Amino acid sequence: MFRFQDLFRGARQDDPMVEADVWSWIESDLPFFEFVPEELRPRLRALATEILRSKEFHGAHGLQVDERMMLSIALQAALLVLRLGADSYQGWVGIVVYPGDFVIPRSVMDEDGIVHEYDEPVLGEAWEGGPVLLSWFPPETRPDELNVVLHEFAHKLDMANGGADGFPVLPSDIDRAAWRDAFSQAFKSFCQRVDSGEETAIDPYAAQSPAEFFAVLSEAFFLMPLRLRAEYPRVYGLLGELYGIDTAEGEAAIVARRWRMDHGA
Repeated sequence: MFRFQDLFRGARQDDPMVEADVWSWIESDLPFFEFVPEELRPRLRALATEILRSKEFHGAHGLQVDERMMLSIALQAALLVLRLGADSYQGWVGIVVYPGDFVIPRSVMDEDGIVHEYDEPVLGEAWEGGPVLLSWFPPETRPDELNVVLHEFAHKLDMANGGADGFPVLPSDIDRAAWRDAFSQAFKSFCQRVDSGEETAIDPYAAQSPAEFFAVLSEAFFLMPLRLRAEYPRVYGLLGELYGIDTAEGEAAIVARRWRMDHGA
């Protein structure tokens, strides 16, 4: 088990707990951080530090959780609470990190009352009132199209007012009816697209349930914001209000800069 105090043991009280160049090194492993404005970085780092103070990390299957893993997970989790604050993750403490994907035993009862047991391979899982389970991939082998940390911590936000249903606790200035309408319409549309056999840029796993739709679209909000804004602008706008950042504008600025570089402008 690793706590914040273990990670920074020996640091003087008047020193910063994590140096800026260390945070920059962690951010360089996360390409989507290019979409985050520089002026928001200090706030994110402070939130990540709060998260580290309140959580305990456990390595599973012999994995040694190191500084890089803890800082990276905390910084990504901080993105989701940029507006809401780190207290949104209160009520639980454990973060269990696995070396790659892992299996979870399941049991399900069929219509005849027979219980079927099986092992399901997963990349992560969030338990209501319990820990977050995460698979860890080094940057060179990390899938580009998904992010298990963002996904599972989005589930944690969703669970803060009960079971995961795609309806997290909302700030008072976000209209609950508007949220329900936008997400239900988008979910219905997305399910129809998946059922028709369309190959979607957004992970089709989002069609599993409203809870998975919210978690997957939260991933997309940070990983492919321009695509999400183009396909579901109302949902993108509401997620922007919830998360307190306009990631599409950040991506657009990166695209424009790269175009100018490629064309000698």
